[in-house]
Amino acid sequence: MRVSKRASGALAVGAAFALVASGCSSGSDEGGDNSADGSIVINNVQPQNPLVPANTTETGGGRFIDWLWTGLVEYPNNGGAPQNAVADSIETTDSKVFTIKLKQNTKFHDGTPVKAENFVKAWNWAAYSPNGASNGTFFADIQGYDDVHTDDPDGDGPKEAPKPNKEEMSGLKVLDDWSFEVTLGAPTAVFPTKLGYSAFMPLPDAFFTQKPEDFGKKPIGNGPVKFVSWQDNVEVKLTRFDDYTLRDKVKIKDINVKLYQDENAAYTDLLAGNLDFLETIPTSALAGEKYKSDLGDRWLNTVTPSTAFIAFPLYDKRFQDVKLRQAVSLAVNRQEISEKIFFGTRKPADSWANPLTPGAPEKNCTVCEFNPEKAKQLLAEAGGFQGEMVFFYNADSSHKDWMEAVAQQVKTNLGINARAEGVPTFAVFRSNIDGHKMTGPYRAAWQQDYPDIENWVNPLFVTGGSSNDGLYSNKEVDALAKEASAAPSLEASHAKFAELLKIVDQEVPSIPVYYYGQQSGHSEKIKKLELTNVGELDLSSVVL
Repeated sequence: MRVSKRASGALAVGAAFALVASGCSSGSDEGGDNSADGSIVINNVQPQNPLVPANTTETGGGRFIDWLWTGLVEYPNNGGAPQNAVADSIETTDSKVFTIKLKQNTKFHDGTPVKAENFVKAWNWAAYSPNGASNGTFFADIQGYDDVHTDDPDGDGPKEAPKPNKEEMSGLKVLDDWSFEVTLGAPTAVFPTKLGYSAFMPLPDAFFTQKPEDFGKKPIGNGPVKFVSWQDNVEVKLTRFDDYTLRDKVKIKDINVKLYQDENAAYTDLLAGNLDFLETIPTSALAGEKYKSDLGDRWLNTVTPSTAFIAFPLYDKRFQDVKLRQAVSLAVNRQEISEKIFFGTRKPADSWANPLTPGAPEKNCTVCEFNPEKAKQLLAEAGGFQGEMVFFYNADSSHKDWMEAVAQQVKTNLGINARAEGVPTFAVFRSNIDGHKMTGPYRAAWQQDYPDIENWVNPLFVTGGSSNDGLYSNKEVDALAKEASAAPSLEASHAKFAELLKIVDQEVPSIPVYYYGQQSGHSEKIKKLELTNVGELDLSSVVL
């Protein structure tokens, strides 16, 4: 499980489905004279991997994908329904066969046109399992996915996955330069909603002439800003793409993204005028609402469809007893963490899917209650826990305080020798998770990729899901997820996913801790800005 990207909102799908052109406003052009050639400095962390959309599953890289690429649809800042971006139309009569027509005036940053083939080739590359794209499972809905994807028969063991039968999915067909057809394995009502997620971005012809990792260090997207340079752990430079023709054209000229190892250092830079936008104000500035007095009217407060979790490495035998995992969850006082660590700016989690998400059942996490007596009983039934339980987190963001609080609560309420330990950078932390090297519970989070409960289940709890990092596996969950994904309507799909989450609630592969609230800050240099509905800076909205 990781922090991901994007969306919120709702989408109604009928028998005939079509997305209309975007009407989302991102602010006026007032102050444009100052903005036209101006620049800003904003914060981020070092991405885990080179910037290839279908191989980027964390926010460090995800923000760059969001800025550098534009998909078939976009998710408006106001949380409204997905709207067309590169797509001119997306039509279906049966939620199984979709005809997608593209706008003909969009380009990649190297000047080449964005054609239907660029989507089809990108999707086939991502789904073909030997390429190792971490987002490859997002294409499982498409007919022929099983022909291009095979699983490792023994996980990370010595045996290798067999070579797939084919390199291309039968469900993708280029009709002409500006249109293609997608045939799914079964009717899937939520499919059009997914198409703004980074896994579905197009790739230029240049991608297929080089190694993916080389492309990802000098990426060529089709979004409102283009790549200039990348100095590891220092900064990434972006600049406006002047040939961009869609709604969200950027007004400012240059964006310098500083890669921080400490959010407190970023906050200090913001106060000193060396940083123009800080996405998340550190917990050290939340006490007594210090950030409000520090920043005056230059702060923003929002909620996002994001949840903080603690995940278990289920590949470690010490965490395979479900009663132990239940005990740990029941020993965590979420209300106390909300009040004492976050001063009420985060809300205690009580559901497996964030309640801002369409289709998410409310208060369905029974192990989210604080019940230390029951926790002790379950720990005893599990045979206790031997040795030290270390809770890991990445130290380059503001997680130290709440992770230490969780560890202390587990120590106090269960008598386990527990402590929290920071991993210096997010990139190293994520590499350890991806390599299944975690030796204790670890900080995780989920920021939804697209607005549907399906996104809170299939990537996280289905066997082989793209972000099922703890290697949770349950055949009944897999079967219900397949039924839910292929349900004929969103209502039927949501009901089936709710049924599935009751099993997850009993098995506790992770524990929800709090729902994100976000406090951001900006410099006096910025006159106007908007946040996306997942709290990222909308570059197209910035006026200096």
